[in-house]
Amino acid sequence: MRNDGPIAAAIQSSVAAGDLAGAAAIVWRDGSVRHVATVGCRDMDADLPIERDTLFRIASMTKPITSTVTLMLSEEGKLALDEPIARWAPEFSQMQVLSSPDSPLEDTYPAVRRITFEDLLTHRSGLTYGPFHAGPIADAYETALGGDIDSLVTPGDWITGLAALPLIDQPGATFHYGRSTDLLGLLIERIEDAPLGDIFQRRIFGPLGMKDTGFTVPPEQSNRRARAHGFDDTGRLTARLDGPGGCFLPERPQDMAYVSGGQGLWSTLDDYLSFVRMFVSHGAVDGVRLLRPETLALMTTNRLTQQQRATAEVAGIPLFAEGHGFGLGVAVVVEPERAIRTVCGGGVGAVGWPGGFGGWWQADPNDGSVLIFLTHNMVERHQFANGIGFGVYGAIMQFQGLAAA
Repeated sequence: MRNDGPIAAAIQSSVAAGDLAGAAAIVWRDGSVRHVATVGCRDMDADLPIERDTLFRIASMTKPITSTVTLMLSEEGKLALDEPIARWAPEFSQMQVLSSPDSPLEDTYPAVRRITFEDLLTHRSGLTYGPFHAGPIADAYETALGGDIDSLVTPGDWITGLAALPLIDQPGATFHYGRSTDLLGLLIERIEDAPLGDIFQRRIFGPLGMKDTGFTVPPEQSNRRARAHGFDDTGRLTARLDGPGGCFLPERPQDMAYVSGGQGLWSTLDDYLSFVRMFVSHGAVDGVRLLRPETLALMTTNRLTQQQRATAEVAGIPLFAEGHGFGLGVAVVVEPERAIRTVCGGGVGAVGWPGGFGGWWQADPNDGSVLIFLTHNMVERHQFANGIGFGVYGAIMQFQGLAAA
């Protein structure tokens, strides 16, 4: 478990090249941690190093946690996967669908059926992320919902605002990555009549000893946070105060009620390891059962049709045309030799789902391994189009290859 060797050297080469400020990585296999690497800075300006307990924004690595709690509620009979969400959010009782994703907001026709919980878990709800589109729906999402992580819109108004917008596709028709998991989080709050952070703490974080995971960082632990880092338009790495597209604020206001079940959590290497180990141990971790084996099997089985895999895109990138499918909140390897490793690698049935700030993980029940890579790179969408910000994916692929070897 020394902080040296080829994994640390590979990450260091990416840091030296200016591709990322720093990263932390962990390899867990056969019941124990086999390697930890912490390289570079958590704050370039203050020259503070990445450490094993550094706190990172994990972005969309939040989604599998929200999805797991949804399935826990399903096991308890509090919801059914094929049940319309309108039972808990009547605002979604009568939805309209855009004629095309870029159509005027009034150019719609009625949805043929209501959105279900499974639609949200599989991103087949017809909801989206506004910035993925060029039409009026993009501005409408931002106006109604605010920032992706920090939003001044209250949970009730957020649900009302989203329900007032048209869907971009029929419920159940096509995979569209987007706000589905954020909506799941707010529905969980309604079902449990409690804040989402408290629900996560009671159901997952507390039982698993995940003491450093949450939607906020206590003031006394703020010095452990990885500061946001990004790139200027020349591609030079720099510290920054806020998130891409204003997705989060420099400091979250104390009275902010909205939390993002899709991308809002902070966590550490060891905390996230505690959670994802359930994927290689039949739904339980050190005697704490999160999901029944049959529920975990359902979660980790591809739910997309062949046509849905072929047409599914995330920010214009076809992720599931070959190699992967998508289960209930996680990507699933179905063709290992064709799997895109920056989604997740491993054998048939391995799972993962990366985060937009460079975080990545995979859990492979075939060899009982878990790999986690955390970093803090913030890249604006237009910078990707100019070839800026891709270096982190090379670092992830090197880590995955070295860990497998």
